[in-house]
Amino acid sequence: MKELVEILAKSLVDHPEKVEVTETKRDHTIILELHVSPDDMGKVIGKQGRIAKAIRTVVKAAATKENKRVVLEIIQ
Repeated sequence: MKELVEILAKSLVDHPEKVEVTETKRDHTIILELHVSPDDMGKVIGKQGRIAKAIRTVVKAAATKENKRVVLEIIQ
C-alpha cells in the first residue's frame, strides 16, 4: 500500500523528492500519512478533493484484495 501511494503521489507533484509516506498499524487498520511539499498540496488534493478521493479509492480497492482496512491522511 505504501509503495502504491508513493508512486501515485510522485507522478502528480512537481517536487517528487519531497514526497514521503509513513505507515502505522493499529488493530486491523493501516494508517498511511502522505507528506508533500506545501507547493504541491493543491495538486495532490485537486479541485474539491477529487484527486485525493481518487487516490483513496485506488488504495482502498488494493486493501480490499488483501482483506485490510486502510486510511490515507494527506499532511503538509
